[in-house]
Amino acid sequence: MSHSDEQKGTRRDFLYFATASTGAVAAGAAAWPLINQMNPSADVQAMSSIFVDISGVEQGTQITVKWRGKPVFIRRRTADEISAGRAVPLNDLIDHSAENANKPGADAADENRTLDEAGEWLVMMGVCTHLGCVPIGNASGDFGGWYCPCHGSHYDTAGRIRKGPAPRNLDIPVAKFTDDTTIQLG
Repeated sequence: MSHSDEQKGTRRDFLYFATASTGAVAAGAAAWPLINQMNPSADVQAMSSIFVDISGVEQGTQITVKWRGKPVFIRRRTADEISAGRAVPLNDLIDHSAENANKPGADAADENRTLDEAGEWLVMMGVCTHLGCVPIGNASGDFGGWYCPCHGSHYDTAGRIRKGPAPRNLDIPVAKFTDDTTIQLG
């Protein structure tokens, strides 16, 4: 093989690689807008995590915030509410599953559903687990917690279902304290 034939092969190979590379870049540039449009929009990303100022929440009261289009109850419980929640035997509960507890691998014990060690802060989704109604709070129902008037579900001071058609406890969202007066949801 002559030196001239080697150069032609090298030039031909270069042209193939250059053409293929240009085609790949063009295909990627054409595909990017299609792939990028599948990402969540800016308003959805903004709602994925919110910060809630709890500095004005007094003991025995709650605030309701909207997160991901649903109400979230943030309650600052009294010592009596904490005692009532912790005095309930787990066998008396309709739902004592771990999936609704704030801490992984935990059961529905009161101390595992609260945001702090003392049990003062309870953060729950404000949606009845029966048909999605919004329960009434502020010591409502037969167990001093929340009551769903639509179908009669009664939740205790820890948001656990105690009576009625709801199959599960009120769900616990991902939440944490970022400082003494701010809770981050999401």
